[in-house]
Amino acid sequence: MSDIVIVNGARTAFGAFGGGLASKTATDLAVEASLGAIERSQVDKETIDSVIMGNVIQTSKDAIYLARHVALRSGLKENTPGLILNLLCGSGVYAVANAAMQIENGMATTVLAGGTDHLSSTPYSSWSTRWGNRMGHMELWDGLDIRDTYAKASMGETAENLQEKYKISREDQDLFALRSQQLAKVAMESGRLKEEIKAIEIVSKKGTVVIDRDEHARPETTIEGLAKLRPAFRKDGSVTPGNACGIVDGAAALIVTSLKNAEKQKLKPLTRVVSWAVTGVPPEIMGIGPVPAIPMALEKAGLKMADIDLFEINEAFAVQYLACEKELQLDRDKVNVNGGSIALGHPFGATGARLLLSISMELQKRQKRYGCVSLCVGGGMGIAMIVERI
Repeated sequence: MSDIVIVNGARTAFGAFGGGLASKTATDLAVEASLGAIERSQVDKETIDSVIMGNVIQTSKDAIYLARHVALRSGLKENTPGLILNLLCGSGVYAVANAAMQIENGMATTVLAGGTDHLSSTPYSSWSTRWGNRMGHMELWDGLDIRDTYAKASMGETAENLQEKYKISREDQDLFALRSQQLAKVAMESGRLKEEIKAIEIVSKKGTVVIDRDEHARPETTIEGLAKLRPAFRKDGSVTPGNACGIVDGAAALIVTSLKNAEKQKLKPLTRVVSWAVTGVPPEIMGIGPVPAIPMALEKAGLKMADIDLFEINEAFAVQYLACEKELQLDRDKVNVNGGSIALGHPFGATGARLLLSISMELQKRQKRYGCVSLCVGGGMGIAMIVERI
């Protein structure tokens, strides 16, 4: 049985693309989330001896130093190492899995783990400028065009492939997207999501603005409005900006340690890490990743699907979730109970950590036992982690 626990954590509000957090960097956001996680966990900074941060797209001049700078700027010991990890959309969960492995192997006692991405700063790149373009036009590549060259498809096109395979209607996709927005609206209005968020002050010539609310959410969404949106990836497709995840800026961080160390420091953990699994699937239908990953994690934990009280499954696309729901025969009432990435947005490296924070808090709130977090991963992968309320 795993002795690894998630003590507590925090996240930033998720800023809209070019929105309230646009002036920050991925490192800035990770520092804010980390400071929030440290404060809420009531952990002594001196006891944190490793930082692991998921980050998918490097979007600032000093991005290669991100995890190390998070350690230094968060006030950790100068000898605290920092690791940047990239398992694409699974990075936030895999950061926690790697934290668990470091602790189990005696490499660390307490780890600050999480993820961050600042998609508003994604650059346009040129691959020919350094050695001279000589003649003709020069092409700039949009870093947000995360096309899988092996699968010869964008992520949106892989979602359309799932639609073809599972015959999921546009109406069903829009209805699921509406559910995400409605649940997020309730969670925001009740203050439930605010419990996860560390507010950030943005100072400018116009004054100071506090960002403490997810900006991408559209509580006024209607099924009629969703139905009017045009397909984004194929002329005759079904995936639209309304039934796909939002492009946003955000970070999330968690304090991970052993139960023995938590007791020694008189910390109060939220959940225990029971098991995790990472696996591969056909790249052209990468969204199906949770389908093999969840059973693998359950088998390692000695659990069955019926044992899981709550699920957080990333909403990369409505059709992607619905395909997984169909294959796994999920009870939707147990899934994404406070809305998901369609409403809140998906800052790639941060989302997995957000899901772990959210499910850990929700298990405590509902006094339920087991939770499962899972994400599909670009390139054709899936990741899942099982946690247990303490």
